[in-house]
Amino acid sequence: MQSCSAENIETFLDKEEKKQEPIVKRQRRLYTRIIYPAIFLTIIFMIPFLWGLYLSLTGYKLNYPVAEFNWGKNYWNLITSSGFWHSALMTSIYTLVAVGLEMLLGYYIAILLDHETFMAKVMRRLIVLPFMVAPIIGTLLLKLMMNNRFGVINYLLGFIGMRNFPWAASAHTAMLTVLLVDIWIFTPFVVLILFAGKRGIPKDPISAAEVDGANSMVITWKIVLPLMMPTILVALIFRVIDSIIAFDIIWGMTGGGPGEATTVFTVTAYVRTFLSLDVGKGAAVLVIAWIVVYLISQKLVDYLYAARNKL
Repeated sequence: MQSCSAENIETFLDKEEKKQEPIVKRQRRLYTRIIYPAIFLTIIFMIPFLWGLYLSLTGYKLNYPVAEFNWGKNYWNLITSSGFWHSALMTSIYTLVAVGLEMLLGYYIAILLDHETFMAKVMRRLIVLPFMVAPIIGTLLLKLMMNNRFGVINYLLGFIGMRNFPWAASAHTAMLTVLLVDIWIFTPFVVLILFAGKRGIPKDPISAAEVDGANSMVITWKIVLPLMMPTILVALIFRVIDSIIAFDIIWGMTGGGPGEATTVFTVTAYVRTFLSLDVGKGAAVLVIAWIVVYLISQKLVDYLYAARNKL
């Protein structure tokens, strides 16, 4: 009897394995269909990156296209030049102020939109309008509106006594101008992400806290923010990366000037590559910018994983 039962069990297991074989094969096919395109795209993206990394180690110039290997001389010339550190400072200021204000405004606007009032429903449709415009087009339109001589914004400011505000024409206000443009264009992006995260919060913990007598400040700090932290970090990662490598808004509004008032990493790389024709040094600036982006984004991704694990 025991041998018969053992044979029956083995027969049953063999049948189950045969049933599972088609499922396993389908799963393997699906995996290969996903991984092969991913590998192909990775190779395609790595080719220009590796080529740029190679050029950053050479003295390649557009007017003298001979890639002579110089063993990192471009990097040494950059880190020992005051212009590079000035661009690093401008990039830091631009990133910290733009991202900080966009995250604060995005959070509070997302909270305001999370109501079923008529105005909230209307603003949900209108808030995305700046984000639907290409950044360079929005920048050029605002550049005309902010013109210190005939711009409509200065005309309106004239009614409150602020006439001929220089905006992008002065080194003292140029950074403020590009920051306002960046905030106007990309705050809706933050709002959309945080609004989706706010809508995804379960209502039971908030209702329980209200029953226990917790005020709105306690609910925000102890319940809402911890539950929204993964969403906040996702928006933060995207905006930090975009701000560090920002180019279109700054170049379209000020061209990196006046002087060097808005000369960030990408503007420095563009000027060295296409105006000074020094491709090697321009590529070196971009490699350094990539390293900064990689280190900061990896740290933020670690915080994202930690926030998800806490939930």
